[in-house]
Amino acid sequence: MREHPPELAELAERQQQIVTRAQLLTAGYDDMYLYRQARRGLWQRILPATYALVTGVLTEEQTRISAALYAGPQAQLTGLAALTWYGFRQIPRSTDVHLVMPHHARRRSVGYVHIRRALTLDARPRSAALYSVCSPARAVVDAARDLRQLRQVRAIIAESVQRGFTDLAALDEEIRRARRSRTALVRLAYAEVLAGTRSAPEAELRECLAGSRVLPEIRWNPRLRTADDAVLPTPDGYLIDSAVALEVDSQEYHFSPSDWARTLERHNELSRQGILVLHFTPAQLRRHPGRIRQTVEDAYESRRGIGDTLRVQVDPPGSFPSAAGG
Repeated sequence: MREHPPELAELAERQQQIVTRAQLLTAGYDDMYLYRQARRGLWQRILPATYALVTGVLTEEQTRISAALYAGPQAQLTGLAALTWYGFRQIPRSTDVHLVMPHHARRRSVGYVHIRRALTLDARPRSAALYSVCSPARAVVDAARDLRQLRQVRAIIAESVQRGFTDLAALDEEIRRARRSRTALVRLAYAEVLAGTRSAPEAELRECLAGSRVLPEIRWNPRLRTADDAVLPTPDGYLIDSAVALEVDSQEYHFSPSDWARTLERHNELSRQGILVLHFTPAQLRRHPGRIRQTVEDAYESRRGIGDTLRVQVDPPGSFPSAAGG
């Protein structure tokens, strides 16, 4: 088996065995040799003029590198591929790689590479070893514009703020930049986060209870204190008159015994103050919204007026709350 020239071997190592036709020609190979290597199954032609010098399925990083090499140095990684690079958890899995390029760029979408042309590139990209990555706010909005399910968009927007990838001001700037181009869902999800929603399941709980003719206004993510000004855990929702707290328990927060212990501590502390804590899971919200609405209504009706007898104070609505909830 022919060994690579040292220069190519070092280049291929840096690029995780992904190289371009131009790089192979510079190393002394000709097109016929490239064709034979791919025909024999020793290499893979994965994109136009782009080769993998290994067999098998590409890793996520190899896929990103190959897309960047195909698109050229002006391209910026965006969308779900960028969010995967940042480490987002609440995103749909995808093998597609989305890139944004200058409006005059000639590269076209092919295979798993999707090219989006823009009049202006992201002014605050992050630098990976072999490609540029759009800022989290730009990548979040671009990803949301390609999704069709509000639940997925909610999850991405909420996670981006909850985990500190970006802030509301940066998201607002990117939404304004995108204008009305496929931004209906992201605008709705952004408005929910602006109102205090911390997760996609919490937004679904709000939606579930919004149609109730029995429940009064629900305070979402309120700051609760005792009469002597001790801070209490912040529930997802709270009915002041009946002292009923609402919690959406996502599995994401209960992967370890310590996480579960913290949830129990929160529950016990609120219960110690006389607050009834109702727990729901995202699966219950999606499968039985009517049953959950009835449960909350029954709890509210049975405890009307109890809130006035407790030594629990509710702070006035303020800014976007901290990640104190579970």
